[in-house]
Amino acid sequence: MPKRKDLKSILLIGSGPIIIGQACEFDYSGSQALRSLREDGIETILINSNPATIMTDPSMADYVYLKPLTTKSIVEILQKHPNVDAVLPTMGGQTALNLCIEADEKGIWEDFGVEIIGVDIDAINITEDREKFRELMLKIGIPMAPQATATSYLKGKEIAQKFGFPLVIRASFTLGGAGASFVHHKDEFDELLTRGLEISPIHEVMIDKALLGWKEYELELLRDDNDNVVIICTIENMDPMGIHTGDSITVAPAMTLSDKTFQKMRDMAIHMMRSIGDFAGGCNVQFAVSPDDQEDIIAIEINPRVSRSSALASKATGYPIAKIAAKLAIGYTLDELENQITKSTSALFEPTLDYVIVKIPRWNFDKFEGSDRTLGLQMKSVGEVMGIGRSFQEALHKATQSLEIKRNGLGADGKSYKDYNQIIEKLTYASWDRVFVIYDAIQIGIPLSRIHEITKIDMWFLKQYEELYYLEKEISTFTIDTLDRDLLLEAKQKGYGDRQIAHMLGCLESEVYNKRAELNINRVYKLVDTCAAEFMAQTPYYYSTFENEVQSKEGVTYVDNESVVTDKKKIVVLGSGPNRIGQGIEFDYCCVHGVLAAAECEYETIMINCNPETVSTDFDTADKLYFEPVFWEHIYDIIQHEKPEGVIVQLGGQTALKLAEKLDKYGIKILGTSFESLDLAEDRGSFSRLLADNNIPYPKFGVAETADEALALADELDFPLLIRPSYVLGGQGMKIVINKQELEEHVVDLLRKIPNNKLLLDHYLDGAIETEADAICDGEDVYIIGIMEHIEPCGIHSGDSNATLPPFNLGDLVIQQIKDHTRKIALALNTVGLINIQFAVKDDVVYIIEANPRASRTVPFIAKAYKEPYVNYATKIMLGDKKISDFNFKPELDGYAIKQPVFSFNKFPKVNKNLGPEMKSTGESILFIDSLKDDEFYNLYARRKMYLSK
Repeated sequence: MPKRKDLKSILLIGSGPIIIGQACEFDYSGSQALRSLREDGIETILINSNPATIMTDPSMADYVYLKPLTTKSIVEILQKHPNVDAVLPTMGGQTALNLCIEADEKGIWEDFGVEIIGVDIDAINITEDREKFRELMLKIGIPMAPQATATSYLKGKEIAQKFGFPLVIRASFTLGGAGASFVHHKDEFDELLTRGLEISPIHEVMIDKALLGWKEYELELLRDDNDNVVIICTIENMDPMGIHTGDSITVAPAMTLSDKTFQKMRDMAIHMMRSIGDFAGGCNVQFAVSPDDQEDIIAIEINPRVSRSSALASKATGYPIAKIAAKLAIGYTLDELENQITKSTSALFEPTLDYVIVKIPRWNFDKFEGSDRTLGLQMKSVGEVMGIGRSFQEALHKATQSLEIKRNGLGADGKSYKDYNQIIEKLTYASWDRVFVIYDAIQIGIPLSRIHEITKIDMWFLKQYEELYYLEKEISTFTIDTLDRDLLLEAKQKGYGDRQIAHMLGCLESEVYNKRAELNINRVYKLVDTCAAEFMAQTPYYYSTFENEVQSKEGVTYVDNESVVTDKKKIVVLGSGPNRIGQGIEFDYCCVHGVLAAAECEYETIMINCNPETVSTDFDTADKLYFEPVFWEHIYDIIQHEKPEGVIVQLGGQTALKLAEKLDKYGIKILGTSFESLDLAEDRGSFSRLLADNNIPYPKFGVAETADEALALADELDFPLLIRPSYVLGGQGMKIVINKQELEEHVVDLLRKIPNNKLLLDHYLDGAIETEADAICDGEDVYIIGIMEHIEPCGIHSGDSNATLPPFNLGDLVIQQIKDHTRKIALALNTVGLINIQFAVKDDVVYIIEANPRASRTVPFIAKAYKEPYVNYATKIMLGDKKISDFNFKPELDGYAIKQPVFSFNKFPKVNKNLGPEMKSTGESILFIDSLKDDEFYNLYARRKMYLSK
């Protein structure tokens, strides 16, 4: 059945600001869906309030509305576009679905003659209403855990009495497991039941008998109008039931499932999808399997939409689920669509993986002081990484190297836990770093049977860990000179980094690298081709591995490398790695625009990144994608292989910037601002000298490396003082202190957490107004793209401040100082590309807080507000292709745009919500107002000091 002819204009609902539980995987899905619909000549209209994402870029849809996700906004859009035929709500997570249901209940779709496609409202209601879902599953013969619904406190108590503990409480119609909890004992039940009832929008909870220790699996399905169903990916959670899938370490394909049980699970998933409604699109089904020989299967839940795992499954298999789901929603059938990777087979096939992927979440607990760090049914992670390897061990190592938490992989980096009680505690109460703790437990001699008994992690995974430990132990008995080729190759095949091997051998990383080169143990690159090489793939999507040499019939010795290097001029863009507070999706937006701009300048573009949630790791964003850790060894090998003209580091946040020194040291060209300039801006002493030379004021400051030095400095600088470590992101470790006792406590704490760091102490300008400017510089000329004024006073991190573009109450004298300072600093730093400068204004004097010669968090916001592709312009300047004078800047904005931060404090109920110099927001939205008399602005301004903490 070909595409429907009656669908000419479609409204797509986005997912709004990034929050824990609903992150940029929906930005990825929405972006894919929009591209997919436009390929078919359909007019696309998007509503989404998130300015940081590529999805809300003007190039993504015919009409982009950066409006609040409310039914009021929907009505305004439909009045403006009476020709809208349908709405696609399945790409924007729970937010989009909830809004679609609300609009349906209010009769809005019916009033405007808009059809809901890609999902069936009845299907959503059945899957979200846990009682209805349970009844349906029992009717079609799908087993479920004993459970019952409670709509009152009394009913909940009755159910608990009947089932006994442990129990699971799940709130209906919530996202990311909000309101869900394990109840082990009677005394904690009352509080958790009340919380679940309060959090559920319909004040309903489902109480289940807890399946502790059961194994958990997810299946990603697609179905078309002809009822063809394909299973794209089977994902196994390494963690057993009891940890939210978003916080679980997951593996694809499933590793410990017998074929018989897998076939049974497939049949159950297809049966479930068909039973909940008649719709074409994506679906995610979760199962629990008993950890014994019976392998009993129990259904947990089904989501009739593109889910968080769909992005992971798409990147794991190379099968673009959201893109195909959008096509199915407009009437195509799977057999009519082509496989996007092979280009020669149809989409009616199930991908085959000849590699393993491991996903590890990344948390930001350090931002939430006093938060409960144990993992459970409520999702707490902020981002995730994915590693691809030829074995589970290699993929696991790559994923751990991608996390950017100062670990080099599993073990062999001197950072293991050694204390028996601490290890047992961390295993008993699932901790965020359990992926490392399992290795530490084996290392100190805790038997696998004991680790399994505590964690209920399948023995197969634990044995994989044990093998790695034995290999480390064996290598440690050699020196760099006595280590043989086979053992070194085995270590590399199992994912150990050169840095780790050097640690085992007691030598330098460079010596291991040289030994590898001498023994011809080099990385080779393999295609992610969806079909285990059964058909030729056209898409350049690669991962690395190590292979033994093979001999051809002609007697030639070689290793099989599938990444063919062209003779075109090429550039590498370093991605920003996993999302975290302080470095989120806005850098992905910058990387994508950088890639597109370089392509316009006729470069072959190469993307290196390891974040499965984003558009930058889509297989058709850059000419070549290397899905690899943004980790020195991997990057250096890719650069050696591809030999690019240079590398762009200023679009990937602090992740890419931190690699600039190594690139410079190894003689690799950094495109745009040089390493010397980047380093000068980070080195507070040198930067202050630069400011002094240019007669630019800055707060009095000093540098301390010990608590004694800090206390001595305090007498010179006067309290209050702002303390911060060097080279950090998102204000990590920053604090305002008002006396010597606070100063000493914080300095000691910082030096314990970040040893050998230089601490910067600034006199804090109390009551100052904070502003920031973003600019583009070509080395000779400077263009300021935007000046923003923070509504909150100086002292709250810029990422947590409400900020207006343009400023709302700075006089001409102050604005002129900001412009002059920005111009002087950009030129003095020899900036080529983007720069962000933050200022504090006190008594009409503009002081410099800091300068970052790179893309900042606010660049996408300014680009959206002014409708100008600033990253595109900046990239062309970095490449030397254009000068500022070549662009015709025409910013358009009536009134003001306000950047509003969004927090995920609801995941950490007992945490202090006060704001300060350390960033805590997970996302942002944009609000346009015509004038300062707007109520929204008045409310923000009135509350501006409410959360300021010192």
